[in-house]
Amino acid sequence: MDAPTIKVWDPLVRLFHWSLVASFTIAWLTGDDVMSVHEWAGYAAGALVAFRVLWGLVGPKYARFGQFVRSPGNITRYLKAAVRGDEPRYIGHNPLGAWMVLALILAMAATAVTGWMMTLDAYWGVDWVEETHEAVANIMLVMVLAHVVGVLLGSYRHKENLVKAMIGGSKRAPRPADIA
Repeated sequence: MDAPTIKVWDPLVRLFHWSLVASFTIAWLTGDDVMSVHEWAGYAAGALVAFRVLWGLVGPKYARFGQFVRSPGNITRYLKAAVRGDEPRYIGHNPLGAWMVLALILAMAATAVTGWMMTLDAYWGVDWVEETHEAVANIMLVMVLAHVVGVLLGSYRHKENLVKAMIGGSKRAPRPADIA
């Protein structure tokens, strides 16, 4: 018998997430070879980030930044609990996941803006713009890998398939110790 579930990730959050995965992957794979595709993937990523910021302000409960962004103290406590192996289960993003969401949004925005700057006459050929673009993109790749590891670890620790949750939108219903 399946455990009861709760809808957490609305369709627009899920569409944003997987579209951003696709645009980042396409941009990464075409960066040195197919510039027109690379640029359009970057524009798509920039538009997706702009949407997500708006949706983080006006979207449903679990999409809102106010629901999942936690204080530095809360993040530290969560990290210490995670190291001990007894971190609480969050229905939305846990404090480290929330930090990663914000960091990825900021890094993707920086990558998109510096990429766009490189198309402007004022910044075309300016070394620091290209170097910043490439450095942030490389940092993002490391962040994405850390995000995937965190998702896999969270899935294992809480016996819940978080990838499936980001596809279908539902997670196991809260238990008394869980944080909604």
